[in-house]
Amino acid sequence: MEFKFKQKFIEKFSKITDFEKFKEFSLKYPRKAIRVNTIKINQKELIERLKSQKFTLEEVPWCKDSFFIKHLERKPVGNTLEHFLGYYYVQDAASLIPSIILNPKKEELVLDLCASPGSKTTQIAALMENEGLILANDILGTRIKPLKANLQRCGVKNCIITLMSGQSIKGKFDKILLDAPCSGTGAIRKSPETIYIWNENMVKRFSKVQKSLILNAFDSLNENGTLVYSTCSIDPDENERVIEFLLEKRNAKIENIDLTLKRSEVLSDDLEVKKCLRIWPQDNDTEGFFIAKIRK
Repeated sequence: MEFKFKQKFIEKFSKITDFEKFKEFSLKYPRKAIRVNTIKINQKELIERLKSQKFTLEEVPWCKDSFFIKHLERKPVGNTLEHFLGYYYVQDAASLIPSIILNPKKEELVLDLCASPGSKTTQIAALMENEGLILANDILGTRIKPLKANLQRCGVKNCIITLMSGQSIKGKFDKILLDAPCSGTGAIRKSPETIYIWNENMVKRFSKVQKSLILNAFDSLNENGTLVYSTCSIDPDENERVIEFLLEKRNAKIENIDLTLKRSEVLSDDLEVKKCLRIWPQDNDTEGFFIAKIRK
């Protein structure tokens, strides 16, 4: 099947990237990656188990205990006993970054504001060694079911699930992850239907929601707390413009992100915003992502 991008989409993003390269990698078969669930198993044991089943593994340079994975006979990565038992989580390699940047500690109170399906929640739990406390929130009851299933499969026990709008959560947290709802234009390789549903009005709606979420998240931080904002969108209106908005409305500080990967120019003239991380799909053969590390 041939996927055709809308002309307005092509015109918009051709101004800020090599569109042919973006198109090539967006339509490319996703490069599978897994994260070892150290709550249940250590890296060495899992590698031995997977290699005995003819899987090949290559370390993800920017994330400990994570690997690019493939099988010579194309056996599905999610169709193994080890996956069923929660020994690993299938997760795009770029999606691993926000939780790493958050750097949660086992004595902290952490909020995952838009948590479902639990990819980053389970990663945060592992980084916290299943101690401390995570509040995992989402807005729809239908999204709670996969979140709950993944937390159970991965053996997470330091987590409370809540069902409410992200704008209504009040509290004081040490760390907050806001992996915001977005247009998903960086993850077309996973969801090709994005090509057809994308439109400017959709982006405007998401941007409005993202701005309201980031203000409430920042206000819910303890003094000197850390907020990580991320999207799998490549649109500046959902990324750089949202961080610029936060800086206009609150006394926030953006911190540098130092990781071993290829990154692209941040699309802002603001020197603080330039500290954020922008990744296009063609940069590292992953999904496109935007990540900001914010200090209160």
